[in-house]
This record gives sequence, structure tokens and C-alpha cells, in this order.
Amino acid sequence: MKHLISTSFLVVALSGSHHVDCFESSELGRTSSQLVWNNVSFTGTQPFVGIMKGAADECSDVMNLSVSQRCEFVKNTSDCNQESGFINYPRLAFCRFSPQLLPLAITLYAVWLLFLFLALGLAASKFFCPNLSAISSTLGLTHNVAGVTFLALGNGAPDVFSAMAAFSRPHTAGLAIGALFGAGIFVTTVVAGSVALVKPFTLASRPFLRDMIFYMAAVFWTFTILFKGHIALAEALGYIGLYMVYVATVLVSAYIYNYRKRSINGPAPVQTPDLLTSDEYSESLNKSIQTYDEEYQPLLPHTLSTNQIFLGSLKPVDSRKWRRKPWTWRVLKLVKMPLEVLLLLTVPVVDPDKEDHNWNRPLNCLHLITGPLVCVLTFNSGQYGLYLIEGEFPVWALVVLFGAFLAAIVFCSTTNEHPPEYHFLFSLLGFVVSALWINTAASEVVSVLHMLGIVFSLSNTVLGLTLLAWGNSIGDLVSDITIARQGYPRMAISACFGGILFNMLFGIGLGCLLQMFGGNHIVTLEPEGLLCWILSGALGLSLVLSFVLIPLQCFHLTRAYGIFLIVFYFIFLLVALLTEFGKIHLGAL
Repeated sequence: MKHLISTSFLVVALSGSHHVDCFESSELGRTSSQLVWNNVSFTGTQPFVGIMKGAADECSDVMNLSVSQRCEFVKNTSDCNQESGFINYPRLAFCRFSPQLLPLAITLYAVWLLFLFLALGLAASKFFCPNLSAISSTLGLTHNVAGVTFLALGNGAPDVFSAMAAFSRPHTAGLAIGALFGAGIFVTTVVAGSVALVKPFTLASRPFLRDMIFYMAAVFWTFTILFKGHIALAEALGYIGLYMVYVATVLVSAYIYNYRKRSINGPAPVQTPDLLTSDEYSESLNKSIQTYDEEYQPLLPHTLSTNQIFLGSLKPVDSRKWRRKPWTWRVLKLVKMPLEVLLLLTVPVVDPDKEDHNWNRPLNCLHLITGPLVCVLTFNSGQYGLYLIEGEFPVWALVVLFGAFLAAIVFCSTTNEHPPEYHFLFSLLGFVVSALWINTAASEVVSVLHMLGIVFSLSNTVLGLTLLAWGNSIGDLVSDITIARQGYPRMAISACFGGILFNMLFGIGLGCLLQMFGGNHIVTLEPEGLLCWILSGALGLSLVLSFVLIPLQCFHLTRAYGIFLIVFYFIFLLVALLTEFGKIHLGAL
């Protein structure tokens, strides 16, 4: 169902301060003009410049001000000016909307957040993953290697990019660990429980125990670092190293498994079920979709003009398919259609399963112009693309000219019918462009959630473990339930544990490493009170319970155990929300 993909996505280098928190920062630079609200202590000539005493995020104090002061406050407060992203959400809400229209602004932000989650899923599933599948095929990687590297990266791209975007700013770093831990609890309880409810089955014991041991080790390591309050360079590299050990363990166990099978059954090739089933299912699904598309191809071959090929490639849905679908699908398709057309115009997709590898001469030539243009206009919020060479000529215009030159060469040296030998290079371009689109959407998601936290006085931790975790995990819930209903529950449960391990190790590891690129080799992580410990403790407890109870059931997942996992999640969510709103606190324990 999900494609195999490639490992290098460090093209998205996020910048930010070296001091990040889980989820409050205690050391913030102060200016000569400071504000201590509540104690009403102002210094300097600008009354709204500086930080709140004892608060990590200056911008969170804006709701304590009168409506007439809020606009001036967000204009002069550094934390209200996003370090990345294209939209300044606090300034837009408090300066462009009247105070009476603030509820309308928040409603629009919520709708925009849903659209951004759609953009993340669409860019990852239809553009990012297929291109990395093509790269994997070009490199000739085995199914086992691709399954634990490229498949994991493709499935976890929204989570990892969201974590790196959150780590890029000190006042939103709480979203990162909150989302990674929250998604871990959601996937291992709600998603795994739903799979057990749909299709009770018996787990493959050794792969399950292997994944659980590595995931518990990652959670315990993160818990230790949060307890210490900081992470060093060696520890950040250790996150990446732990996943490399996991990959090596998978490959060695797969080799031993195949060797033993060959010794028993002869030289017939045998595939490991826990990793290869996902790939086999993906290939069969792609072939069925391709067969369905070929159903409407004309019986007699005919040659289309270049204009017809170009216009046909931009058609987001077939009219016959549109008529068969329910109205809910049509509404969602209409919402996604502008985004799909935009991505089709900017991101090339190479499909090795098709005879022509998805070659489209006019559209691919256009990609040579629009793809690099998107890169320079989205990387680091477009700062490099808008830079003027010698103060006169913009970089984006130079990129357009260079892309037009390459497009002209490719157009004149190729035909519509046959892809060129270098067509696989378009998968590299598509990978980079789609990665930057995903990073842009993830940065905006983090900014919107930060704004919602300011307005509703919610911590980054609770926003991460709820909205961000749900937004990034709802696709896993739907896809894994669908796979289980089709008779592949083992593959669905394997995706539950393998994917979140990759997300946690790479999300935290790369997020912290990006903060260290500025020469600061220590990143401070300060838990935001009791809620952070409840979050990490609940995740650890859910894993320990599964690690103990599932073997006691002879690795058979029943509907009763599925209900238990779902109930566990809702109890955790209730405790977390009660803690967030002050009903549960250390003094009451």
C-alpha cells in the first residue's frame, strides 16, 4: 500500500536556536526594554518589547492584554514573529482582524490546519513515496533493506518533517516530542486495538518482540534525556545509531530466517513475512490500479499531440470514476483538486511499474522550470530565492532562465513516446521538490498550532499529543484498518510498531542535530511539568503491558485485548487533559 523510498532527506535544513525545550525554555535573551506582566514592571522606551518574567514563550501573554494593546504587542515581541513559515499568524489575527472577529480568524485557522494536513498526506503519498520507490528500484535494493529504510521514511515523512520544523524554534519544540510520544501512544493503542477488533489474529512472535524491545529502548533513552534536561551531540547521534542497529538486526534475522528455510525446503526463494508482505501488497495494489487505468485505454493505438498529452496529464480525476464515487468523496476531491494540480505542475513522478515510467515530455520539461523554482522559493521561507544578485537581479529569475534552458534541451532531444535514458534523474528532482513541499506544510502546521495554543492557553505538549499526533496518525489508522479487513493484519500491526520507531529516533535525532549545526553541542530539554512525565510514562506503560500481556496470550490478539488498548488510550487522554487544565497537579498527588 505504501511505497518503498530513499533515505536521504537532509535537503531540508532547518535553522533555529540551539536551546529547545520540552517544553518550556528557561534561558531566553533579554533586551534593554523588558515587560513583566502581572507584576507590571516596564523598562525602556518600548513598553511591549521583551519577555514575560518566568514565561518561556513571550507571545503566550498576549491574551492577558487588552484588545487595544495586542497588535502592538505582537509587532514588537520576537516570539510572535515566526522564525520560519510564510504567514505570521499572530499578527494576522490580532492586527488584521478586529477583536470582534477573532473567533472567525481562529475558525479560519482551524480550516487551514485541516487543509495543511491534507497537503502533507497528499504530497507524501502521491509524490514523495513514489519517487523514492523509483530511486529504490534504480539502486536495486533488496526488499528487506528497502522495507526498514525507505518504506519507514516514506510512511513517517510527515511526522519527521513536523518534528524537525518544531525543533527549529525553541518555543515550539514541545510540539515535537509531544507529537512523537502522542503518536506513539495513539498508534500502539488505538490503531493496534482497532486492527485487533477488525481481524483477531496471531502475531509473528520474533518480529514483534524485536520491534518492542527497540522501541522501549528508544522511549527509555528519551525519558532519561528529559530527566537530565539536555542532550549532547553524541546522544543525538546515538538516536541515528540505534536505528542503524535495528536495521542491522532486521537484516541479520532475515538472513538467518531465509537460510534456515532453504536448508529445510530446498533452494526455493523464501521471503520474510513481516517485511515483505507490505511490499508485495504495495506492488499488487499498484498493478491493480494500473490495470484499472488501462481498462479505459482505446483499443486501437493513436498518437496524441503534445498539447493533448499535457492537458491530459493535468486531469486530476477520470469522469467515469467521478460518477461512480459517493458525494463525500467528490467533496473531498474538490477540496484537494487545486493542491493536486499545483503538485502535478511542480513535482515530477517516476513510476517504474509503468511501461513508459510515467514519462510525459511536455509536463516533465515544465518540471525542469517549476521544480527548481519551488526549491528556491520554499527553502528557508524563500529568503534565498528573493535575494538580489548585485542588488538588481533576483535569484529566482536566474533559476527560471536556467530551468528554461534545460527544458528546451530536453524537449528538443526527446520524443513523446519513449522516455530518455536519464529519465530516472527526474525521480531525484521529484524527491527534493516534494520534500520541500512537505517541509513547508509541516512548518505551517507547527505555526498554526502554536497560534492556537496562544489563544486557548494550551501548552505545546498537549497540542502535540492531540492535534499534531492525530493529524499525522489518522492516515495510519485508516490504512491499517483497511489492510486488516483485506486479510493482512500482521502487516498492519508490523507497520504500527516499525513506523513509530523510525519516527521517534529520526525525529528527535535529526531535530536535535539540526540545532547543533550552529556550533552549540548541547541542546537543553526542559519538561513542562507533570504533563510531560505523564505522556512519557503512559507510552512506556502501554509498551510494557503489550510486551508482557501479548506473550501471555500466546501472541494472539483478541477483540477483548483490542478494546483494552483503546480504553487505555482514552484513560490516558482524560488524565492528560485534566492535568493540562490544572485538575491534576503535584500538590494533589
